[in-house]
Amino acid sequence: MPIKSVHITNYYHKNSGGISTSYNNLMAAAERHQRYVRLIVPGEIEEVEEVNDFAKIYYVPAKQSPIFDKRYRVMMPWQYMQPDSIIRKILLEEMPDMVEITDKYTLSIFGPMVRKKGFQQLGRPMLVHFSCERMDDNIGSFLSKGKLGQWLARRVIGNYTLPSFDYHIANSAYTAEEFFDALDPEKNKRRSNRFLNWCWRYFAAPRVPASERIFVCPRGVNAIQFTPDRRSDAVKVEMRERAGIPPDSTVLLYAGRISPEKNIGLLLNVMRELADDMDRDYRLLIAGAGPQAERLKEQAEEMFPGKMVQLGHLDKDTLSDYYANADVFIHPNPKEPFGIAPLEAMASCVPTVAPNSGGILSYATNDNAWLVEPSGEAFAAAIREVMDDNELRDSKVANALETARANTREASTDRLFETYDELWEDFNARKELFIDIEKSKEFDFVKEAIANA
Repeated sequence: MPIKSVHITNYYHKNSGGISTSYNNLMAAAERHQRYVRLIVPGEIEEVEEVNDFAKIYYVPAKQSPIFDKRYRVMMPWQYMQPDSIIRKILLEEMPDMVEITDKYTLSIFGPMVRKKGFQQLGRPMLVHFSCERMDDNIGSFLSKGKLGQWLARRVIGNYTLPSFDYHIANSAYTAEEFFDALDPEKNKRRSNRFLNWCWRYFAAPRVPASERIFVCPRGVNAIQFTPDRRSDAVKVEMRERAGIPPDSTVLLYAGRISPEKNIGLLLNVMRELADDMDRDYRLLIAGAGPQAERLKEQAEEMFPGKMVQLGHLDKDTLSDYYANADVFIHPNPKEPFGIAPLEAMASCVPTVAPNSGGILSYATNDNAWLVEPSGEAFAAAIREVMDDNELRDSKVANALETARANTREASTDRLFETYDELWEDFNARKELFIDIEKSKEFDFVKEAIANA
């Protein structure tokens, strides 16, 4: 029988965000594969949504995030650690074979709690941590850049996150690299191996080589929703009228959160380069919202009035139409964990300009996109090349469409379910190595599980 899985995350906003899109895709695939998938997410009130016959969402009352993006709510440890807590009740009702945690912060304690028999009524499900973003990038965006932030992230990942779960799945090789960096002795020269060993013993880590517990499963695009078939002269007129820009303007589009980790400042640098262009009237439309929206608006109006227009959150159909009818899509984040938005743009046949780094390199190349240094000058030069070189543009756009059709949500969720099944088979075949707490207390993890990671 297919395994039943419960997925718990704070990164869920019903109609926006790459992680939300990924989980929506997974629940749609649950019906296609006829396997039970449950999602536990924060909400304003307690409620249950029946997505289809095989997928269900449990909304747990949670307060808005006090920092970062206040559109999101955050479930806290006491909502699953206490005996009568709401998440425990849900899990006991569902009794899953696998629990996946997509969070490195308030939800991550669930792994050690179950590993150390703090929830024995649940039995011993397979514990998976899904990494949708890098901790060092988060710390660099919100707390401390440079070596201090990197050191802190590597210690948390290496000493706490990695030993706390049976398996780790990342959405790109770039995201997964953080796991290996946290264990690499060459990148952690002052690390205390004695303390590292103590941590892995304390958290009852699996006595399995770390390299055998880390996997990469890229996400996929809805190629039916995002398609060049949405090109329309009427939409081109409507999007310009809605933004209040001239009908003959060249439309650049950015879709995503307006937040520090997205490197939003680069958008200002790009438009500063293009604002006084003598050949074309470049306008940047921004689809999305976030904590830096107001500040970005003020800066743009001061630097180049009317050249940057924020549209706020757009529904999927409108966003899909705007992708297909924009002249260029730009993505500013050089540390994107995966980047569903550029892939959606590629599926829509809009030329895509993005940094030459990060998780988007899972699918973006110089043959299907313009990958450049994350600077205003480099982006502006690439945008001008898009508009001036028709032959090159047509070639890259055709390749981009082929790439998107090879990275659909169906292909992605098929791979993910296959990975879950492979992990489940391995977990049961070597179960004693994953669950025997007593033997882990004397195991030399540095020598036997970490050395060759």
